[in-house]
Amino acid sequence: MWRATTNYGRKGLPLQAISAVDLAIWDLLGKLRGEPVYALLGGKTKDRCPVYCTTAKPEIAKALGFAGAKVPCPYGPADGDAGLRKNVEYVAMQREKVGPHFPLMLDCYMALTVPYTIKLAKALAPYGVKWIEEFLPPDDYDGYAEVRRALLSEPVLTTTGEHEYTRYGFRKLIADRAVDVLQPDITWLGGLTEARRIVAMAAAYDVLVVPHGSSVYSYHLQYAFCNCPLAEFINLSPNADTITPYFGGLFPDEPLPKDGFIDLPDRPGFGVTLCKDNLHRPYARPASASAANFGATAKADPPCEPRMRL
Repeated sequence: MWRATTNYGRKGLPLQAISAVDLAIWDLLGKLRGEPVYALLGGKTKDRCPVYCTTAKPEIAKALGFAGAKVPCPYGPADGDAGLRKNVEYVAMQREKVGPHFPLMLDCYMALTVPYTIKLAKALAPYGVKWIEEFLPPDDYDGYAEVRRALLSEPVLTTTGEHEYTRYGFRKLIADRAVDVLQPDITWLGGLTEARRIVAMAAAYDVLVVPHGSSVYSYHLQYAFCNCPLAEFINLSPNADTITPYFGGLFPDEPLPKDGFIDLPDRPGFGVTLCKDNLHRPYARPASASAANFGATAKADPPCEPRMRL
């Protein structure tokens, strides 16, 4: 699939679609063998996996027992020096809410520049930020390496990888020592097949991997590898005060963190059940339509006509 889509893929939506197929195959294989996916990957390397929370209210995350919290960076270079000062004030306020020892991280979502990131990271040093995340566009490999070199004497770590795809992009980040922590999204980068290659490469360089979100798919990978010490939970509840399923009602039995840990059941595959109640095909035809009628209708309806046959 990856080679067939190389001319228009390599990253982005084609890889995300391939990831969905790959994850479905892993789930099916686990069900056929009667084993959870983490067992297919070699088995558990830890009894329990700690979880941090991505949220705008870290004090609530702390009260819910999470192992840390990641907050958004509210201002960027376009806001000038005043915006940078507001960023520092914002982090200082969050630090005051959670106390001196609770791990606090900052998510910049590809919005900063190299000089701005260096200046901001140094200004945040008194507030004990554990890491500063995805501060540059994902293809700026040289920029990430430059920032990391500039911050080697600072206690803050650098991270990226949420919007990176395939082992080739991660090979570049690892070989350049561009960041301290990699954050691949298992549902985007090529699925579990590609993710395990990336984690193995990172282990050879003693680089930690803390996958971005993706709930149960990431959890199985993290249980199976020693250099995946921490999981992320993105709090999508309206007031950030309850733990709600990452995939909504798609998996009624989706495992959720409790008291700062995620525990996986010993069920086959990814261990979740797909709720099919509201699933439908966007261009579904009546069940009584014959194959010939369906073919004739499809030719008259451009959205159903395949653009390419592989």
